[in-house]
Amino acid sequence: MNGKTLADLAHGAFDEKRRLVAPLAGFPGVEMIGSNIKIAQQNYGEHYKAIRALVDAFAPDLVFPLMDLAVEANALGRYTIFPKDDSATVPKDRFSIEELDRLQRINITFDSRLMGYVEMMKMMSVTLPAGVLKGGYVVGPFTLAGLMMGADDTVMSTVLDPKSLHRLCHFTTERIQEYIQLLISAGADVICILEPTAVMLSPEQFSEFSAIYIRHITTSFKYSGINFVYHTCGNTMHLAEKMVRSGVNGLSLDSRDVGVDLAAVARSVPEEVVVIGNVNPATTMRFGTTADVRREVNTLLAEMEKFPNFVLSTGCDLPQETPTANIREFMEAGRAWKRR
Repeated sequence: MNGKTLADLAHGAFDEKRRLVAPLAGFPGVEMIGSNIKIAQQNYGEHYKAIRALVDAFAPDLVFPLMDLAVEANALGRYTIFPKDDSATVPKDRFSIEELDRLQRINITFDSRLMGYVEMMKMMSVTLPAGVLKGGYVVGPFTLAGLMMGADDTVMSTVLDPKSLHRLCHFTTERIQEYIQLLISAGADVICILEPTAVMLSPEQFSEFSAIYIRHITTSFKYSGINFVYHTCGNTMHLAEKMVRSGVNGLSLDSRDVGVDLAAVARSVPEEVVVIGNVNPATTMRFGTTADVRREVNTLLAEMEKFPNFVLSTGCDLPQETPTANIREFMEAGRAWKRR
């Protein structure tokens, strides 16, 4: 990124009277190449072909791989299910905090599936056009704790056993940092930290068990040149301030249908923090018409017109079955916008 932040690039586009356009569109690429999600999440050659197809077809300003929250948990030995046409999932299984002594000895950087994502990032970095930012996903510390312990038990532990939960979050943060280092070395420009489970917390709990650990991550990589994005699902209006304090470069937020007012968020955050979102990935992109897509994109662009720190995107990763015509309409509507 030549020393530039996401905010620098967003502001630069704004000065040129345009917007950065970057739908979270990994899964439709699998459909475009006639493959399936299971293969793509375990074969980095197939994964790369899916992402390459998306870049060639739509030329987004920023591209991410398939959104996969199970990579790190699987690398730590958690039972993982790999459906043919859905993302890998980690069902609740037995867990004891005493297991951390054994898990500390596992080097996740030797995990074959995790390293497949690293190899895919290398291919993205070397072969995708220079003007496309290359992003990588990691799961957030609290969400990884939830995948290991069970989401409900993890939330309960914030009250019943916070000491043990902090121990687990320290552990998950260290493992995530190891993965981030590999992705940076492979050529990632942006790391998006996925923390969907943390939306279940109060603002104070969110700060204590999620944002503080992400702050540790952003501080650890302060001089790496990498840009970090904090992604959560659901209505996070009450959490945006806590997310900003974690030191990230951008917030990726869910759609207005769950209560997220992107313009209100943009008014409340510093201009050096980019606000990313938030066209509905299901109602509009998956099931809407092209007219629906253009209408929602244009409405969002109008609402965000005065904010230079905005990147047009979707509220979350697009479903595999999202029509390519809708993705194309999204891109064309975003590209057609001109600031008055």
